[in-house]
Amino acid sequence: MRDIEKISKKKQSNQVDKSYGVEVLFSDSAVVKGKLLTPQMDSYKTATPYYHMPKGLTVIFYDENQLETQRITADDGIWKENQKFIELRKNVVVTTKKGDVFKSEELFFDQNKKTFYSNLLVNITKTDGTNIYGTRFRSDQNFENPIIDQATGNIPTGGKLPF
Repeated sequence: MRDIEKISKKKQSNQVDKSYGVEVLFSDSAVVKGKLLTPQMDSYKTATPYYHMPKGLTVIFYDENQLETQRITADDGIWKENQKFIELRKNVVVTTKKGDVFKSEELFFDQNKKTFYSNLLVNITKTDGTNIYGTRFRSDQNFENPIIDQATGNIPTGGKLPF
């Protein structure tokens, strides 16, 4: 019975704080670099605390002039603040400043390495009509140097053959 009581008390100590209509600003030297918007954020107080956004999220990044450089949306997300790691799942869409659109069912961001990656199928549509599919993806934090594994797709030639 004492073991059962110990287990019961441990479960009670893992509290979840729920917040609704959340807006989080990310800044560096008093300059806003990004904004996170989510209808619900659950804060888990575990040995490795994390935030869960089960009802979707939007993250908007800004340049030094406060102009939007990138927008990310997903139906579900986990932010592990201490590990500096973000997991985005279900209908992940990234739109870059250039207008390029990345889509996948998952996207991870390693804040220490400043890299995004996905281990699931990805699709990138560029503003010039290029449409690329791949089995895996990785890129710098600005989506300027993407690397796509086993890439296939359509590249517009403007009616002229490239050879």
